[in-house]
Amino acid sequence: MTITTCVFDAYGTLFDVSAAARRAAQEDAALGRCWQTLSEDWRRKQLEYSWLRAITGDHVDFTKVTGDALDWAMERQGLTDKGLRGRLMALYQVLDAYEEVPAMLAALKAKGLGTAILSNGSPEMLAAAVDSAGIGAQLDAVLSVEEVGIFKPAREVYDLVGARMGCTPEQVLFVSSNGWDASGASGYGFHTAWVNRGNLPMDRLSARPRHVLTDLTTIPELC
Repeated sequence: MTITTCVFDAYGTLFDVSAAARRAAQEDAALGRCWQTLSEDWRRKQLEYSWLRAITGDHVDFTKVTGDALDWAMERQGLTDKGLRGRLMALYQVLDAYEEVPAMLAALKAKGLGTAILSNGSPEMLAAAVDSAGIGAQLDAVLSVEEVGIFKPAREVYDLVGARMGCTPEQVLFVSSNGWDASGASGYGFHTAWVNRGNLPMDRLSARPRHVLTDLTTIPELC
């Protein structure tokens, strides 16, 4: 069946999650010595907390999850500056988009495809990121898990695509930088592309992504 809709995860896929710590490190000497480790810990705990909350049914929005993960990462590095914490959280609202994103989205729209974000992010976080990156005009929908109150890879989240975009799973190319997310979407029935920027091993899960890419440049060729 022909792909009619291309759906993207947001954080780590369209938006560079390391950008907040990298930018703040230019302003803070203490962070400058450890920003890469802090950024990696922040992202890892953010994902872990989302999974644990999905399993236990203890849902909060992604802003809370992101803040809790940052607190853990800062404590590990011995960073206690509340001003720095505020700065990092503010920068997370305006993460840099990867450089190929605008042209890639424009190419999809030129082909007549529907485009959307499907993200764990709260509506407010996603609106800020999309506005900061200037890509709102190239997206038909920005879908947040807050509509169903559970984080990915719950099937209820992937259900949002068909409900909003009016397509079947077979008509969707779902793109994520998270191997577990791409696998979950594959198991759901989407065509999938895993953007493996870090050259990581494939996750050992029941379903696997159909395509493995190093960046988003060739996404229009898959549709």
